[in-house]
Amino acid sequence: MSSHSLEELSTPEYWNERYKAEQGKSDVEKSEISDSHEWFRTFDKLRPFLTKHLPPVSDGPGILHLGCGTSTMTADLYNLGYRNQTSVDFSHVVIDAMRQKYGELELQWAIMDVRKMGFANDCFDVAIDKGTLDAMLYGSLWNPPADVIMNVGRYVNEVARVLKPGGHWLYITYRQPHFMKPLLERPDVWDLAIETLTDEPGMFDYLGFVMTKYQRPNSE
Repeated sequence: MSSHSLEELSTPEYWNERYKAEQGKSDVEKSEISDSHEWFRTFDKLRPFLTKHLPPVSDGPGILHLGCGTSTMTADLYNLGYRNQTSVDFSHVVIDAMRQKYGELELQWAIMDVRKMGFANDCFDVAIDKGTLDAMLYGSLWNPPADVIMNVGRYVNEVARVLKPGGHWLYITYRQPHFMKPLLERPDVWDLAIETLTDEPGMFDYLGFVMTKYQRPNSE
């Protein structure tokens, strides 16, 4: 894709049209998504990484899916017992369809831009991103365009705001740490760790970034 095309990935209009085209129906708001699309990795391959960092089901953690798309991850985690989940996406087409597809499950779906979320501060235990941040990136990551830095900065700051102290942001990507760390680091907000998500020998490795928000110091 050209830089112009990649730039469009950060707009809801692009994704609304894409999901409409994939559904192949004019009345998309009332249509149901039958097929899912998994960016980067399937749930089964990510499950060891996710379960390593997710709190126990018995704790009832609040989980936020950032730019959920048509992924099955929300339903997959629901089937493991995680009931307190909120999935957001700025495409009204996909949120309306996912509400219909998973209407029997006790899940929350919201049309929302991750760069300006309507949640209170410190309200989620875990946030998960699999492809959303990457859709904001285009051009040279050695010297990112100004709007890339702005969009990513707004997004990262919003995740930091809504995450509870001690909470984790789990970000899955194929992009290398020397590109992503400068965009993700918030030394006064969280610790950043990176894990290699190894697949079969010779296969392309993905990375799992884990941002753990610092506990606030006790007031004296």
